[in-house]
Amino acid sequence: MWEERFATPDYLFGTEPAEFVCREAVRLAPRSDVLCLADGEGRNSVYLAGLGHRVVAMEMAPSAIAKARALAAARGVTVDIQQADIATWDWKPDQYDAIFAVFIQFAPPSLRDAIFAGMIRTLRPGGLVFLHGYTPKQLAFGTGGPKVIENLYTSELLAKSFEGLRIEHMLTYEAELDEGSAHHGRSALIDLIARKV
Repeated sequence: MWEERFATPDYLFGTEPAEFVCREAVRLAPRSDVLCLADGEGRNSVYLAGLGHRVVAMEMAPSAIAKARALAAARGVTVDIQQADIATWDWKPDQYDAIFAVFIQFAPPSLRDAIFAGMIRTLRPGGLVFLHGYTPKQLAFGTGGPKVIENLYTSELLAKSFEGLRIEHMLTYEAELDEGSAHHGRSALIDLIARKV
């Protein structure tokens, strides 16, 4: 499905990073080791690499990877892009200073739980999880994201999923998105930043 969606000349989600990533990347220590999950066409990983971080981006769709590599080359940055299925990703312990998970809501609850547990495992002590997604109210807006409520985030769900971490920021809000053709218009969003202690 994702290969089919990304197999277009245009960048489905645009080439600029998510506003959440721009806003919150200031929390990163210089030259952090960062993992960007299901990074698609590279807009977020390329931006973070441009800030001087060492970035690994994992993505499954070859068309998205090709566009991510082209974007990195155009911006003059290096990103370690790895083709992988998030369901079988090797969550090696204590590998990263930060993990960015931006709109990864394709995962049903059982896979989502495994992804969240893997994120915690692969984060170094003191490291940060940056999670950005849609709340159930997004179903009424219909401006992007999954069409099934069980894949959407609530503050209660995220607090429980990351209860072993120190939550430094959690906010539900509405905003106008203009991120390519796939995320456009009024949207119901939630942000989480949590630190492994």
